Amino acid sequence: MNVSQLTDRFGLLAVGLIAFVVVMLALYGLAELASRRNRSRLVASVFLFPAVLFLLLGLVYPAVRTIVMSFYSSDGSRFVWLDNYGWALSDPDAVQTLINTALWIIIVPALSTALGLVYAVLIDGRRGERTYKALVFLPMGISFVGASIIWKFIYQYKATGNQIGLMNQVVVWFGASPINWLNTFPMNNLLLMVVLIWIEVGFATVVLSAALKGVPLEIIEAARIDGASPAQIFWRVTVPSIRSAIVVVAVTVFIATLKLFDIVRAMTGGHHGTDVLAHNMWDQAFRLGNDGRGATMAVLLFLLVVPVVIYQVRNMRRQELEAR
Repeated sequence: MNVSQLTDRFGLLAVGLIAFVVVMLALYGLAELASRRNRSRLVASVFLFPAVLFLLLGLVYPAVRTIVMSFYSSDGSRFVWLDNYGWALSDPDAVQTLINTALWIIIVPALSTALGLVYAVLIDGRRGERTYKALVFLPMGISFVGASIIWKFIYQYKATGNQIGLMNQVVVWFGASPINWLNTFPMNNLLLMVVLIWIEVGFATVVLSAALKGVPLEIIEAARIDGASPAQIFWRVTVPSIRSAIVVVAVTVFIATLKLFDIVRAMTGGHHGTDVLAHNMWDQAFRLGNDGRGATMAVLLFLLVVPVVIYQVRNMRRQELEAR
């Protein structure tokens, strides 16, 4: 890159910053003028306008365009109606992608939440509780790609010679032949799920541990006096008391699982029956150049997210009403 190109880019950056400052000053000026006239709605509209504009340009327009593209051919030249959706529900590879996605969104949120809850209960009130939380939370600081590389070394396969992968080395120690873990279907899907569960358990533990601190000790003591066993206290007192936190954790991990791309891409590239919706969407649109099918996968992904978001919004509103 030569000096003139750098100068042009810095010039564009400067123009953009100046334009941003001018727009913000104009908004503040309009808001100040409106506030002097006691027009609260106008003040709110002035400040909401940029957010609504960016929402329309960055979210609504792309969503509508993606839905429209899903009814067109690969190059967008022909209207094919529901052909792309027929392909998604009939093609063996596409159906396997949908099945894999369904398994991911069932297994990963359930196990992540359950393991996080069990770990939070076990360390609650113990000496070194903060250290235990920090240890289990450490994977959250690793990117999905970094975690994938770590676990890919653990699953590493060599047909002969000394094994690099930990799992295959253990297998060899027991006198068996090494296994190509990431190429063996359907076990490879479960092994990929382990990576995301390893990352998300820390998040679940921290959130649920904080929720446990809010359970009134009087209720637990009353249950003990009434003769309740530890298991009964856990299922009938602790779990109902932190139900909202459990739902938040499960929904958050659910949405993160639906967006999964990095782990599949870094570890298997979607091969050997491990593809999921988010990765297949990218694969169809950018590698294979089929915009119609890529948009179809994006729409299916969106349809899976919407019910969960609606449920979470209703759950939050219900909690607000109960708090009042």
